[in-house]
Amino acid sequence: MFRWAYGLGALALLGVIASGSQVVAGNPLITLTQTGCQFVEPEGKDLGIKPMSAKECRTYNKSTRKSRLKGHKPLDLAPGEYTFEVRNTDVPYELGFYLRAADRDLMPFMPRVSGGGIHKGQSKSFTVNLVEGDYVYSCPFNPTINYRIRVK
Repeated sequence: MFRWAYGLGALALLGVIASGSQVVAGNPLITLTQTGCQFVEPEGKDLGIKPMSAKECRTYNKSTRKSRLKGHKPLDLAPGEYTFEVRNTDVPYELGFYLRAADRDLMPFMPRVSGGGIHKGQSKSFTVNLVEGDYVYSCPFNPTINYRIRVK
């Protein structure tokens, strides 16, 4: 039986490495930093984009998606419960997070988290129990590319 987790959240294995594999309430803490149009950890650097709106990110991502995905390796995680933290360091508008099954047909059967309300200078932490499968995560308010996760 799947344990469903709804609410706010964020995810990145690279964040675990960067944060020294911290643990919160017995769960690994995975930190993601959002800047303009991206999550920094999976891309390895801040691309320096300074959007003033989500529309600017959609335009930027459309022209750079393919090259950026070439450098992105899926995150490999074991099934289990994780505490995720998303940080908004410098984006002047509200950010959010959406983690879901990579295959739309499997979305009703796999855990997912989503939420918003992360303003400039703020962070939010959330917990989700990931089961085996392929996931993607992104930000719908600060449109990013879909970063991939494999749980096995």
